[in-house]
Amino acid sequence: MSTDVVCLGETMVTFLPSQAGRLADVPSFQRAVGGAESNVACALAGAGHSVRWVSRVGRDGFGDHVVEAIAGRGVDVGFVGRDVGRATGVYFRTAGERSTAADGKAEADGLAEVVYYRAGSAASAMSTETVDLAVVDDARVLHVSGITAALSEDCLDLMRLLTGPRPGRPVVSFDVNYRVGLWGAGEALVLLELARGCDLVFVGEDEAAAAWGVTGGPAGVRAALPEPEVLVVKQGSAGATAFVGEEAVFVPALRVEVAGAVGAGDGFAAGFLSATLRGLSVRDRLRHGHLTAAAALSVPGDVAEPPSRAEADRLAALDDEAWARLRLGPGWNEEKANAS
Repeated sequence: MSTDVVCLGETMVTFLPSQAGRLADVPSFQRAVGGAESNVACALAGAGHSVRWVSRVGRDGFGDHVVEAIAGRGVDVGFVGRDVGRATGVYFRTAGERSTAADGKAEADGLAEVVYYRAGSAASAMSTETVDLAVVDDARVLHVSGITAALSEDCLDLMRLLTGPRPGRPVVSFDVNYRVGLWGAGEALVLLELARGCDLVFVGEDEAAAAWGVTGGPAGVRAALPEPEVLVVKQGSAGATAFVGEEAVFVPALRVEVAGAVGAGDGFAAGFLSATLRGLSVRDRLRHGHLTAAAALSVPGDVAEPPSRAEADRLAALDDEAWARLRLGPGWNEEKANAS
């Protein structure tokens, strides 16, 4: 196969606030791009893998910007459709982490306010008719997320096809990526259905509780999702547990000086996938996930340069005591981190 990873999903133009505070009080915004799957694609390309991003954008200036920005990261964008009748999605956000609470009162807890303008977007027209399966399947790994399933009925049908059994299907990596604003009461159970058909699944412990009512920690999530060969349960600032067959491996997260909370989950998925493609141990896959997540936490936007492969390998090889001592500040991914 010619491509290591194909990432499929919507990318929007994102507007980042010029100052802290409520959206109502922010006077101006800086333009960037953001999309769970393209974030993964960019991080994987930065780590030296061949990556293709498959999606649809509008035939508009925002679509031009999205495609050019992702191509500039070394990602193949040759199979991104341009839709003359639908616009590229946009969204505005404040700083902070996304909420998984159904009441949506993010600002009360210092969490991010996010406002999407994506209804009827070009990406919502992705379907079994508009996406070429041969292009998607020409990879060692296909990476998708639950966000795509919420965009339209056509997108849900496409996701069911991509995550279902079919001849020639690559390894399917699925990040649940539960977004409370995209799902009504009980609707997010479809994400559990999709996850059960995949080979590698990423899900937060908090997501599993909010979307599916699953409790009992990582073991409870594994009991609800026994089908995937590999299940990674993210446990916030505590770390993450990977289940591979009967084996369960926990690796604590790193301590990072956070510039922005957006994109950390995508960075984790990219780091874990990169290490998986390289055949590294389960412990090192988790450590590479934490390292790439830490790079994302070090910048205010969605996408950060991952650490060099040599530096990531060096840090991932530390003993447990040295790993626990790591402190990562701004720019650490561009120069050697201080392990003392």
